[in-house]
Amino acid sequence: MKALHMIAFVLVVIGGLNWLLYAFGYNLVEMLLGSMPAIEKLVYILVGLSALLLVFTHKKSCKDCVPAAPQM
Repeated sequence: MKALHMIAFVLVVIGGLNWLLYAFGYNLVEMLLGSMPAIEKLVYILVGLSALLLVFTHKKSCKDCVPAAPQM
């Protein structure tokens, strides 16, 4: 499960960077894949599915979101 989490994390980072660059007129995915619209669409689908996976599994795997044990 850790490998799936890491892949999802990398894809979400790529998606976030792509949105940042898109704001300045660049499309990172399009620049990397060139004229392959089917694969470009697949990358966007994988980024979106990765974001959903992280949304639904984040609390379970995030050390900051797990409530700390009470201090005595």
